[in-house]
Amino acid sequence: MSDTRTLRDREGLIFERSSAGRVGYQLPPLEVPQADPAATVPAGLLRGEIDGLPEVSEVDVMRHFTRLSKWNYSVDEGLYPLGSCTMKYNPRINEEVARLAGLAQLHPLQPEDQVQGALALMWQLEQALIAVTGMARVTLQPAAGAHGELTGMLMIRKALLARGERRRKVLIPDSAHGTNPASAVFAGFETVEIGSTPQGTLDLAAVARHLDGGDVAALMVTVPNTLGVFEPEIVKAAAMLHEKGAFLYMDGANLNAFVGIALPGKMGADALHINLHKTFSTPHGGGGPGAGPVAVSQTLAPYLPVPMVERVGEGYTLAYDRPGTIGKVRGFYGNFGMLVRALAYIRSLGRDGLKSMAEGAVLNANYLRKRLAADYHLQYDGPSLHEVVFDDSIQTAAGVKNIDIAKRLLDYGFHPPTMSFPLIVHGALMIEPTESEGIDELDAFVAAMKAIAREARETPDLVRGAPYSTPVQRLDEVRAARQPVLRWRRPGD
Repeated sequence: MSDTRTLRDREGLIFERSSAGRVGYQLPPLEVPQADPAATVPAGLLRGEIDGLPEVSEVDVMRHFTRLSKWNYSVDEGLYPLGSCTMKYNPRINEEVARLAGLAQLHPLQPEDQVQGALALMWQLEQALIAVTGMARVTLQPAAGAHGELTGMLMIRKALLARGERRRKVLIPDSAHGTNPASAVFAGFETVEIGSTPQGTLDLAAVARHLDGGDVAALMVTVPNTLGVFEPEIVKAAAMLHEKGAFLYMDGANLNAFVGIALPGKMGADALHINLHKTFSTPHGGGGPGAGPVAVSQTLAPYLPVPMVERVGEGYTLAYDRPGTIGKVRGFYGNFGMLVRALAYIRSLGRDGLKSMAEGAVLNANYLRKRLAADYHLQYDGPSLHEVVFDDSIQTAAGVKNIDIAKRLLDYGFHPPTMSFPLIVHGALMIEPTESEGIDELDAFVAAMKAIAREARETPDLVRGAPYSTPVQRLDEVRAARQPVLRWRRPGD
């Protein structure tokens, strides 16, 4: 196959398409005397020559990046079953609203009286998020889920210091997202891992043992957890924490499973980050921008970042006078464009629509679970909600691992699920279809997964060699990890 590849199949880096003297644009001759920048601009502000920039025509640039874009995969093409990522369709009406001139052309330094519409939008989004979480207040500043985690933990730290306490420990289940311990450590805490029960849920007995020590600041827990399993004793856990003066931080990454059905505030959460790019359909694309608002209980509300949007009479203002605040956590007021998209989504669905959204997500995940249960092993086989975590233990008998299954799935035209997470499931294949998918797409995915399971039994070498249809095929992953090539170098450098 490699012998018959065309130049288009072997698309290299833009640097490798460079040809000396080839330019995209030529400026007209100067009609005024040419000035020497060094004569008027301080040396420290002058840019030096940039060596190695590619010399290509406009046509070359356009075709290069267009070809690369065709190699990509997105939620606009098909099912994107990354577990714990909620890769749902991003409605185009949200994009239209975000591009309205009255929103898109605002500047964050404009006076308040010129941006009343934007402030009203932010206030309305906060009220909507309060309604779907049952919490007291919401900050819209954090730029991502992990940023929201850090913000929430900083508020918990500030609340403890206000009580004159310097508690150090944060309890984190072994099924948690990796950002949870990272956020806790960044906020100045030490982390303690809590093992899961045989059912994959939080071990309350272990939590109780650590609480008896008196140094626990908080428990960080995802509901439902990364197995897609609801924590049945979350209310009891919250009561135990509060009795000992500790806080419950709820990771809202999986909020899509129960929006409109249950309220984290009623479960006893003190802080909860909300991934707008998951539950409320703002784009994941290109690594950002994201948005991770944090909802808090009345106890933590005094410590929210500034400014907060407050309603004053018939207008709105940015309130900075909050003595207990942890300060700003983001330039200006957050990723405003994502806030616009999220509110458009919430308004378009309404309360009943949000509930149907969650019900659809749970239904789709359980449909896949039922259809694939005979082909892939379930380590934790209790009831699950919005996602299902299979593993590769059936396929490993033939020497086929989860990574082989994922790569073979590319040949069937689907993005692979999340692999090898959560860590408590060896060889995990974590599938979250979201509510966006219809029965035809789900059935096509099931057919592909069943075909791969059959291939793993009958022709395992075929699966281990996949993918075959992609422009870039199987790489030496060990070498890539140990000897990464992170930048282009000219031949001979």
